Amino acid sequence: MKFVDEAEIFVRAGKGGNGIVSFRREKYVEFGGPDGGDGGDGGSVFLRAKEGINTLADFRYARSFIAENGQAGEGRNKRGKSGEDLIVDVPVGTQVFALETEELIGDLTENGQMIKVAQGGFHGLGNTRYKSSTNRAPRQTKPGSEGEERELRLELKLLADVGLLGLPNAGKSTLISQVSAARPKIADYPFTTLYPNLGVVRVGFLQSFVMADIPGLIEGAAEGLGLGHQFLKHLSRNRILLHLLDCSPLAENPVADFLAVEAELFKFDASFKNMPRWLVLNKIDTLSDEELAMKEKEIREKLGWTGKIYKISAATGRNCQELCNELMRELEANNLSHIYEHSTKHFISKFRHSE
Repeated sequence: MKFVDEAEIFVRAGKGGNGIVSFRREKYVEFGGPDGGDGGDGGSVFLRAKEGINTLADFRYARSFIAENGQAGEGRNKRGKSGEDLIVDVPVGTQVFALETEELIGDLTENGQMIKVAQGGFHGLGNTRYKSSTNRAPRQTKPGSEGEERELRLELKLLADVGLLGLPNAGKSTLISQVSAARPKIADYPFTTLYPNLGVVRVGFLQSFVMADIPGLIEGAAEGLGLGHQFLKHLSRNRILLHLLDCSPLAENPVADFLAVEAELFKFDASFKNMPRWLVLNKIDTLSDEELAMKEKEIREKLGWTGKIYKISAATGRNCQELCNELMRELEANNLSHIYEHSTKHFISKFRHSE
């Protein structure tokens, strides 16, 4: 099953039930009068965020969602049964847009959160409603109104505390597999990550945060080259971005790599400039201490980077735990993390989807 983060659906609320014409027909009741009941209201359509749903894949097959109609009224002033509301479950992090206007209708960011996307039709009126002193036997009724119908576009944006950013083969998948239970595909060729992966990183008792790995970026990603442009939007909900750089001898120009990814990120959405971003040098196991010090100095000078540079080896695990501890402290200090277990339970430690 492929990772699916966009879908188009059609929703229609139920029609309101019609009111009816009816008159009392009882022995010993003369001039019984009207007793036609109202119809029932049509059911509405709601979208509900639900934990445990990870993609919008189900909406590739089920695209139409229609709520129940209200029933017609009955004699003896009995109102018709209202139609059942239809509740459609979607992943936490789903945004809902009107397909025609692209208007944002709602953003479902919490488990159990609901929004109404189609209002059920109003019930019709029975002839009892039209009884008056001058109209003792009305035959007038009102039909129920039609339910609202809409075409919607659903867009999933992953919720995570820390997002991994970098070129293909920078070591993002290796890092998330090292510090969490996520098991993305890892290989020595580009674009092994085809879909986002989520992992819960635990650093202490009741302390954890969620890390997201998206496919690597290449130059031109914002215009549609490579794979990363499809998933850049998922980084917009992250609290901290880790920009991984391959500093091994096989990496020709880490500075150029950094600038290329940064340019694509800002081209896609300029608001990323305001997001905290940490620089992480990966694959330090391939360098001596002297070579690593020289490379760090060169990168810092050419980029004009004044912040801290973290040095890790995702393959061997060197300094990975220390990096996670630093991330946890930063998230806690800024009240940004999903620290407690009950807050992170709706994130899965494995977010892998195979074809």
